[in-house]
Amino acid sequence: MTETRTTATADIESAKRDLRRKAAERRRAAVQASPQAGFVLRDRFLAALSPAAGVAVSAYWPLEDEFDPRPLFMELHHRGHPIGLPVILGRGQPLMFRRWAPDVALVRGPFRVMAPPAESPEVIPQLLLVPLLAFDRAGYRLGYGGGFYDRTIAKLRAAGDVLAVGLALAAQEVAAVPRDDTDEPLDWVVTDREAIRISKRRSAVSNQPSPGDAMLTDC
Repeated sequence: MTETRTTATADIESAKRDLRRKAAERRRAAVQASPQAGFVLRDRFLAALSPAAGVAVSAYWPLEDEFDPRPLFMELHHRGHPIGLPVILGRGQPLMFRRWAPDVALVRGPFRVMAPPAESPEVIPQLLLVPLLAFDRAGYRLGYGGGFYDRTIAKLRAAGDVLAVGLALAAQEVAAVPRDDTDEPLDWVVTDREAIRISKRRSAVSNQPSPGDAMLTDC
């Protein structure tokens, strides 16, 4: 039984590595072809999800080939939401988030991640804006292999009401993301084309206009 489980895990990891290479190339091309997608996605997000007043939001500062979420989280900042950017504490650990504002000078951390300095206060997010390489309609995402967001989402869900929303270009969708028991599904995926509702859970984090269907297209 142990040998079978070990083999299955190795197969999943191999499938993830293969998809990671392909998804990185696809995302790079899509990002270069869609320079205004961040503004389109911002409007789709806000039409589908209206965060309750004061809800703390985790965002991320984009790397070179990542989808750029700054139009969205800057708008959320202007609406009064505390914004936290991720800080990598070490391998095998969940992320922590430090407070961002436009006047905060970011510093480069592990894996080239840009984060607020150590003196910035910690933010405990209730709404997570999650980067990804690929996603499927079951809400599973392909990350970079460190497991940081899966551990973070699991920890925050165990502690209370949170909403995890993947941000992506529509071109990053795949039929199925290889997954195992440690992979945490997203509640929503918002792209430049649509807002896809995965979880039917009604969250206090978001003042959603209506429960809606599993997919809200052309919001």
